[in-house]
Amino acid sequence: MMLMLLLSGIAMASIAVAVAPEDLRYPAAPRSATVDEYHGEKVADPYRPLEDLDALATRAWIEAQNALTNAYLEGAPRRPAIRERLTALWNYERYTTPFQEGGRYFYGYNSGLQNQNVVYTTESIAEPGKVLIDPNALSEDGTVALAGLAPSKDGKRVAYAIADAGSDWITWKVRDVETGTDLPDEIRWSKFSGAEWAPDGSGFFYGRFPEPREGDDLKAANYYQKVYYHRLGTPQSEDRLVWKDDQHKDWRADATVTDDGAYLILTLGKGTDEKYRILWRPLGDEAAEPRHLVGDFDYDYTFIDNEGPWLYFRTDRGAARKRVIAINVNHPEETAWREIIPEAAETLEEVSRVGSKLIATYLKDAYTQVKVFDLDGKLERTVELPGIGTASGFRGDRKSTETFYAFTSFTRPTTIYRYDLATGESTVFKAPQVGFDPEAFETRQVFYHSKDGTRVPMFLVHKKGLKTGKETPCLLYGYGGFNIPITPSFSVANLVWLEMGGVLAVANLRGGGEYGKEWHYAGTKLRKQNVFDDFIAAAEWLISNGVTSTPKLAIEGRSNGGLLVGACMTQRPELFGAALPGVGVLDMLRFHKFTIGWAWIDDYGSSDDPEEYRALRAYSPLHNVRPTCYPPTLITTADHDDRVYPAHSFKFAAALQAAQRCDNPILIRVETRAGHGAGKPTAKIIEEAADKLAFLTRALEMEPAGP
Repeated sequence: MMLMLLLSGIAMASIAVAVAPEDLRYPAAPRSATVDEYHGEKVADPYRPLEDLDALATRAWIEAQNALTNAYLEGAPRRPAIRERLTALWNYERYTTPFQEGGRYFYGYNSGLQNQNVVYTTESIAEPGKVLIDPNALSEDGTVALAGLAPSKDGKRVAYAIADAGSDWITWKVRDVETGTDLPDEIRWSKFSGAEWAPDGSGFFYGRFPEPREGDDLKAANYYQKVYYHRLGTPQSEDRLVWKDDQHKDWRADATVTDDGAYLILTLGKGTDEKYRILWRPLGDEAAEPRHLVGDFDYDYTFIDNEGPWLYFRTDRGAARKRVIAINVNHPEETAWREIIPEAAETLEEVSRVGSKLIATYLKDAYTQVKVFDLDGKLERTVELPGIGTASGFRGDRKSTETFYAFTSFTRPTTIYRYDLATGESTVFKAPQVGFDPEAFETRQVFYHSKDGTRVPMFLVHKKGLKTGKETPCLLYGYGGFNIPITPSFSVANLVWLEMGGVLAVANLRGGGEYGKEWHYAGTKLRKQNVFDDFIAAAEWLISNGVTSTPKLAIEGRSNGGLLVGACMTQRPELFGAALPGVGVLDMLRFHKFTIGWAWIDDYGSSDDPEEYRALRAYSPLHNVRPTCYPPTLITTADHDDRVYPAHSFKFAAALQAAQRCDNPILIRVETRAGHGAGKPTAKIIEEAADKLAFLTRALEMEPAGP
């Protein structure tokens, strides 16, 4: 049987001609008789062998699937033109928002088609910078990426993290800024952690997990995180343990050094919810045990900065859409708290201290508003933004007189602005030049009602003056989870879709962070079906309002959005013309058994709980595949995805292919030496975007005009 699977993989890999839908021959997936029991119910898991990524049968199946997908895409005549247009548009200069440390500026730059951004530094923002870190020189294929950057307080050294092939595992190194050479220091087995320097530059705090067993680094669950202090010039084995909790394997901590060097703040979390426990100690007292200040994993307490013994936090305690409070370390009782910025009608998203100001970023119907307050919470001004879009950045310290922010929208490439704290004036620092006319497109926001009557916003973007109808192709995108808002942003791939005459629809579903805590919780655990109902209602609104029709309507989502697409296409397969589930969480009964999946129980619940199991079983995409006609589907994942284990996509693809009862293709594209998405090389991003758009041209039978 093994030999047959290997031979079939080799045979499929030799395909070189385009495949018609009716000629699709899906590779046989390895199977087993595995049956699990959940609370008295037996559930078969026939494709369990695909969870072994390194098994010969799995590798052969991946090769065969990739060959089949490529052969099908060869039948999309616009594929080369789409790739060419994507490449041309992507070839523009891009900058990240500069920030200052120790009298130096640091920023990222990409000349256009470089696989990874290059880090530059300069003493004057008006002068050209010099290259500090070029990740493109670290690998031939561009798959080694920068995953973190932390300059010391004097700006003389930077701790920087690199990730290989898209993995969440990072390795910290230290570079001398003046000479551009690396020190011998190296920190391994860090994940989901930054680096926080001591004020004197002698070393930094970081978080790490225990070293996994050989071969388990991309699969095993990550528990028992610890925080250490690394002193420069010493081996990692001598790093000083700062915090651990052997009684709670799911607790983890992020270390923050206050800007004045007075305190070490430890923000403890244990899932994905913004519910924290705050510990603190005087930074200089290494022997002191961190003391509890506030929180017991019940509310958000996101540390902003301090003013003497007063610690400023963003919180949802007493404010569903969040506010800013100050807590005195010597009198932490709630009766002594000070409210600095009260809750507003808009959702408070981020707060930073820059100079003597608090800069607060709000969301109003999923687009950004920015307000500037003094340290007592008095509103000083509103930052005038270029339009409806997304602003981010606003980094600085208490000595800063300026800050930088980025602004983007669906048709505006990310532009970097310098903001003068004294005058409140924004000036363009770097504006990209992309080869298209943004005035040729329009964006509008509509509101529709979900199944239970909830009012949901949705952005619609298309060519100006486009007359939509049943023949108009439409791509509906959503996410709906983990308190993450989906806000306007520029995408070259989406721009090419718009140029091809398509409509882009972005629905702001429950489960996200658009409207605060209640909006988020309304799409979690036993209420997760609300998210799918919101997305289905968006599709129905687009059809009933003459924007598109089922044969021309595609749906797309990634990660939690991949779950969204998988659930909706299995619940309503007749509603959609195509489906693009990317790096999705698709096996809802076993997601918590891989890497960091256990942390998602905050949003999803767990099959270990009887009531939550029933809810998960009711919508789990893998477990709701049945023999029927599914829309044309292209599943995308990557072999080094240690965030959402790729077996989710493998098993879902195998189940769909076996259940398909019409000629619509069910395909999977497995990227090699890539992960969940962060750090993916530009070349791989372009190739994947070209393949997805080419797939849609075939699936939706789009006219040959366009790229």
